[in-house]
Amino acid sequence: MVIKAICPSIRLSHGKPEIINSDQGGQYTCPAREEACEEIRISMDGRSRCLDNVWIVRFWRTIKREYVYITPTDSVKELREGIKDYIEYHNTKRPHQDIEHRIPRTKYTEIDA
Repeated sequence: MVIKAICPSIRLSHGKPEIINSDQGGQYTCPAREEACEEIRISMDGRSRCLDNVWIVRFWRTIKREYVYITPTDSVKELREGIKDYIEYHNTKRPHQDIEHRIPRTKYTEIDA
């Protein structure tokens, strides 16, 4: 199933990514998947290390809860545009609890200065 999802995605979207993050399940470590992704760096979480990708899991959970599940769309194009807009909102207008209820863009700008 992973191969059926990765290969068309690479061909039809933006080409091969530089890196793919995954867990260490058999579907992600099988030779067929490694062959399909041979020119892509693999970032794999450590075994039994549930915190390795907690930030990206939390990010996608937030997008699903605050946008996807409550916003009906009629097409994949509409969904993609909506997610793109939500990510812009998420980074530029939405306060985040983990950074003292501040906006990520503001926090990033302060660090960069």
